[in-house]
Amino acid sequence: MSYSQSEFAELDDISAAAYGHAVELGRFVREDIALRLALSPAEVEHAEKVLTLLRLLQPMPGDPDVLVPVGPDVATADLVSSAETQIRDLQQAVTDVRSRLMSLTPVYFEGRRLRNRLEAFDVITDQGTVQCMLDHLSTHCRLEVASVAPGGARPGPQLQAARKSSLSMRERGVDVRTIYQHTARSDLATRAYVRDVTAAGVEVRTADQVIDRILIYDRETVFLPTHEQQDEESTGGAIVVREPTLVAFVCSVFEHLWDGATPFVPDTSRAPSIADDLKQSILRLMAKGYKDEMVARRLGMSVRTCRRHISEITEELEATSRFQAGYNVAVSGMLEQRAGRETDSG
Repeated sequence: MSYSQSEFAELDDISAAAYGHAVELGRFVREDIALRLALSPAEVEHAEKVLTLLRLLQPMPGDPDVLVPVGPDVATADLVSSAETQIRDLQQAVTDVRSRLMSLTPVYFEGRRLRNRLEAFDVITDQGTVQCMLDHLSTHCRLEVASVAPGGARPGPQLQAARKSSLSMRERGVDVRTIYQHTARSDLATRAYVRDVTAAGVEVRTADQVIDRILIYDRETVFLPTHEQQDEESTGGAIVVREPTLVAFVCSVFEHLWDGATPFVPDTSRAPSIADDLKQSILRLMAKGYKDEMVARRLGMSVRTCRRHISEITEELEATSRFQAGYNVAVSGMLEQRAGRETDSG
């Protein structure tokens, strides 16, 4: 869908004031706003229409008769994403809309400060809106971007987009750090991508297991997957977190994962140690009784590859089945002994 310039409503002072009170209340209540701002029904109706056209008011999921305010950045992305990608000659109009809406950011955060702190995030269900916000933040971030990407090999289009974005950020002096899982090391395309971006100063590490997908911009904004988003192929939405305490916590989680991860140097000969890490992880999960599918998901590999590793481990342990192998590992204390040797050698 495309937009003409006439469809971008003009933001007036009354509508801006009504938006501020709606943010403070958590919803747009016509009677309350009319009373607090001394507005006539016609003025309230006009403000509601303007804010709805500007996407600053959106229907509450599950209750479309209730309008709730969203952040100016969310509204901006929702309103202008199609215009930005489809109509080049409307770029100036898009810029004007973004400037007008982003001018409400102080109003938005002041209203959020006056409300209880439980609603310190936004849930974005539309993948196109999420991608528009990610593109905007990648273009305008100032200091650093940190990410965790679970799973194995990166899809080709994803690598191309990531290469362009990472190199652009490095040209602006932005620090870029990424954590993959060990299984990504076996993919030639991913290795070529890592070789290109690390040459530009991007830092990449891998770990046997990670928690979930994480994106952190300038230690101010965090993107987390929605509950329905189970893997990298999912087209679900995202939870956007801006509350400083929550953002700081996610940053601490990232740093913990980063400290325990192994640098991804494509031309190095550290494959045996990584293979040992994977084997240890498989042994731990087998000892806990996890099925093949769960082990594969936790380690970011295909079920077929996981079963091949399990078969090799079972043969090495001289067990007749994976269940016996897991049991033998659990009762023998093998993992504890190996962990102890690693600690002593460190």
